[in-house]
Amino acid sequence: MTASDLIERARAGDGEAFRRLTEPHRAELHRHCYRMLGSFQDAEDVLQDTLLAAWRGLDRFEGRSSVRTWLYRIATNRCLNAFRAAGRRPAREWDVPEIEPPEPTRRGEVVWLQPYPEALIEPAAAMPLGPEARYEQTESISLAFITALQILPARQRAVLILREVLGYPATEVAEMLDSSVESVNSALKRARATLQRRLPDRDGDSPPAPASPAEQALVAKFARAYESSDIDALVALLTDDVRVSMPPMPLEYLGRAAVTGFYNALMGADRRYHLVPTRANGQPAFGTYLRASTDGIRRGTGLLVLTLAGDRIGAVTRFDNSVLPWFGLPRSLPFQDGVR
Repeated sequence: MTASDLIERARAGDGEAFRRLTEPHRAELHRHCYRMLGSFQDAEDVLQDTLLAAWRGLDRFEGRSSVRTWLYRIATNRCLNAFRAAGRRPAREWDVPEIEPPEPTRRGEVVWLQPYPEALIEPAAAMPLGPEARYEQTESISLAFITALQILPARQRAVLILREVLGYPATEVAEMLDSSVESVNSALKRARATLQRRLPDRDGDSPPAPASPAEQALVAKFARAYESSDIDALVALLTDDVRVSMPPMPLEYLGRAAVTGFYNALMGADRRYHLVPTRANGQPAFGTYLRASTDGIRRGTGLLVLTLAGDRIGAVTRFDNSVLPWFGLPRSLPFQDGVR
């Protein structure tokens, strides 16, 4: 059945036809909303709003563009509305009462950031890209890229994603945003300049390939050091300019000395963690579980996402335990003899 047939049936109220029309684009639209908003939960909400708007507005679809482009137009503008409506969320303060963290190096600009489960990234390879796309799909979902996007003004963010991640030409982007080609090109120029200052050098130390022996070896060393609270071994795996952040808390520690102080505080008082491997944003990650001294149950404390740089770790981003279910990880692990 052709797209035209599905559109006609959907306009007549056939929900299954509408599902067949939109389902092939659902995963990529979700990633688009995530890039725009930096929030997995907000992306879910905006995607549902987008599909509802498309269902209600199907009679107004004139067929001058593809269904995919039409859906991207709706999704992008819904994201812009969500961005304006959300306002500025307050940062969350340090919430581990038994630990006093050292003074941070700085307070981060982007705190309302969430990780993206690897299982939802895998279909990206089949996503059609325009000829003007400049970012690889894996790069465009990385935490560094998503964080940098959140610093951009909303319309610059939309233009950069549509032009350089998805590869839409300036004329189509202008139509999507009810703007002019000149305005789109100007926004893209400013967005590029900001990202060039914020993102690591793309020609710098490349991370090892996912699941490669080099990546597995480095990640295994990190897990051993973290679980045994061997701070010297842990810090030896980090780059000189390593960054530790923990959204939605704004605390950031930059450089080995500051990170050493943070981990000394975090792992003091005989606190022992158990790590469960997973992947987020195309990067190695771990669910972290702290063993209780009373019943031996290991309770989930958060998710660590590692940003690799060559044969070292350039950043560790910690998210709170509310994200664990998105990765199929439990809130707690039962007592296991011999596991500390």
